[in-house]
Amino acid sequence: MLDDPNFDQISALEEHGDALTARLLRVEGLIEMVENTIKYLKREKTMSKKELFKAFSEEEQAEYAKEAEKKYDAEIVCASNEKWKRYSAEKQQAILDEGNQVYVDMIAVMPKGVDSPETQAIIGRWRKHIDYFWRPNLDQLFGLARMYGESPDFKTKFDAMHPELAVFFREAVEIYVDNQKE
Repeated sequence: MLDDPNFDQISALEEHGDALTARLLRVEGLIEMVENTIKYLKREKTMSKKELFKAFSEEEQAEYAKEAEKKYDAEIVCASNEKWKRYSAEKQQAILDEGNQVYVDMIAVMPKGVDSPETQAIIGRWRKHIDYFWRPNLDQLFGLARMYGESPDFKTKFDAMHPELAVFFREAVEIYVDNQKE
């Protein structure tokens, strides 16, 4: 490739540099969010619900879409992205707010346990909420919950809301899926 006279080394390096810079900015944002959340949990800082439940930026969502296309069915990912783009800005915000409320409610019922009726009802609401993006089967649903705890970016977002939320959520979804299969 480097010996190819048509290969534009400068453009390739510039694109690579841009991609690295974008990744760096994303990681710096996650670090800042974690630091702010630590201060919040230590009661050294106040944070609004909006700050605690800050949605992924458009750039982050685009990056996750690319990753998802590699890992999962690209057709489903593309259809989900197109579905999202068809919503108005107001509808997108309402969907994000609804999703955030699911997580707020989940944190509130965590003391009751992953198998409590309240927790399982919230997982049912989350399941319906996912329909705004795509309709996963039960295995995909569990895979999504597992990703929340395994993907560093998602885990950081969940940990910022509550340090045990990602694990609790995965366990609650596992019970939900098992109950649906019966």
